[in-house]
Amino acid sequence: MGILQNKIDFVAFIAVTMANPNGDPLSGNSPRSDYNGLGEISDVCIKRKLRNRMQDLGQAVFVQSAGRCDDGYGSLSERASDVLGKAKEFKDSDAYAQRACETWLDVRSFGQVFAFKDKNKETKGISIGVRGPVSIHQGVSLSPVQVEDMQITKSVNGESSDKGRSSDTMGMKHFVRFGLYKIKGSINVQLAERTGFTEEDADILKECLRTLFVNDASSARPEGSMEVVKLYWFRHNCKDGQYSSAKVHRSVQAVLADPDALPARTEDYRITLEPLDGLEPEILDGI
Repeated sequence: MGILQNKIDFVAFIAVTMANPNGDPLSGNSPRSDYNGLGEISDVCIKRKLRNRMQDLGQAVFVQSAGRCDDGYGSLSERASDVLGKAKEFKDSDAYAQRACETWLDVRSFGQVFAFKDKNKETKGISIGVRGPVSIHQGVSLSPVQVEDMQITKSVNGESSDKGRSSDTMGMKHFVRFGLYKIKGSINVQLAERTGFTEEDADILKECLRTLFVNDASSARPEGSMEVVKLYWFRHNCKDGQYSSAKVHRSVQAVLADPDALPARTEDYRITLEPLDGLEPEILDGI
């Protein structure tokens, strides 16, 4: 398939039930929320899950988490220098960036900054930036979320002791009782042309979004507690788009069927689509 020719916007709804979708390290790893009580999932968290799914689908990824490393490299600098060679060996930064985009799907999707320190203190380091075509907003819940805390303890002592001490208190576990989050994003054609982002890459990204929580279970996110409910995939008929991304994202809304009720499940919301003349989305259910 060739380079992407049509602008794409997308909207996804994610249901969270008795799970911590994205902990805030500055708040004891409690689920992120704003001053109005609306739950949040950072764009960095979403991109991490997308990169994991790209790996699951057999795609080469540059920014790999330590627990999912599939090429044996211990750092980004090792991966870059070994796969691409030394940046100073390239005639210009554009050639280096092009090689990186050809090698890794996440680089040609989200972009990347390649920053290298020079061991010779007399010369400056090298920094090469790639601006990716895929932009993703942070996820925000449609209603204030109810965050709950649970105290947890060890079942046995971590260290042997002659004092007969009982099990030690571990701390707190935090989770959202229920929340429906909206995630928005877009794919820019002009930037896709620069990174070589293809129609096939767009299809892979769509599948990654649809299956975002496959192989993502943990103690904070038990299997089945995170679910992609709906994915709206808008493919425009031109490079710049028939409508602005803001207008497209606003065309998909979810409101409470009973405004006075405390939402406890996805069915408590009505998801509506405002028609946009000439732009019909592909609507996909999550896995």
